[in-house]
Amino acid sequence: MNKQELIGTVADQAALSRGDAARAVEAVFATITEQLKRGHEVRLVGFGNFSLSKRKASIGRNPRTGEPMSIAASSQPKFRPGKNLKDSCNG
Repeated sequence: MNKQELIGTVADQAALSRGDAARAVEAVFATITEQLKRGHEVRLVGFGNFSLSKRKASIGRNPRTGEPMSIAASSQPKFRPGKNLKDSCNG
């Protein structure tokens, strides 16, 4: 399912116009993104948790030349599914 299909499904299930559903889906994505940028976790009970994982700076190797190179520290978004989501996928 791509984003447009998601918007169509949300519009159908919530009896919204496609435009209203698109704004709602975009608002959810923007809110989750903004909260992660601020360092907050987003917990959706029964669905899952969005959080940031901090990666330390490290030294790696260039695969072409084999020379050492610096890898900068970064933050990676992470999603951990909730019990209800796991159960519905495995049942």
